[in-house]
Amino acid sequence: MSDIIIQIRKNEDFVQFLGLNGFEVETLEEGLYRVTRDGEIPIFIRADSKNLFFELDLGNINEIGSEALYFKLLDLNTEIVPVSLGINNVNPDDPRLVLVESRECGDLNDQELLAVFDAMELAVDKVSEVLSEAMSQK
Repeated sequence: MSDIIIQIRKNEDFVQFLGLNGFEVETLEEGLYRVTRDGEIPIFIRADSKNLFFELDLGNINEIGSEALYFKLLDLNTEIVPVSLGINNVNPDDPRLVLVESRECGDLNDQELLAVFDAMELAVDKVSEVLSEAMSQK
């Protein structure tokens, strides 16, 4: 007899699902969450009725910023898919290097959501290498 696989699908509240999967979730305001796991850098998630927007702040980049560094970071975007690097310039006096990602909520499944967090963790490691090298050259 062959193995018979049954796929079960159920709906789960976003915050409750993250908690059940080892994340600490802090609601900052309606639709804005600060999510951490195992002492990792917090990920901020903004949710609306159609999308989730993920952002992980890697810090101010003013002191080490250079054309060569920005080129390396932009090139790194090809290796860290599905997440990507960007600059959050909401405060022009404090530009922040960020990892970003988004997901549509319409048919979001558990594995897809958890994969975003895993991809961000892996990306942080790769970005950290590039930033460490840039800081050692300053």
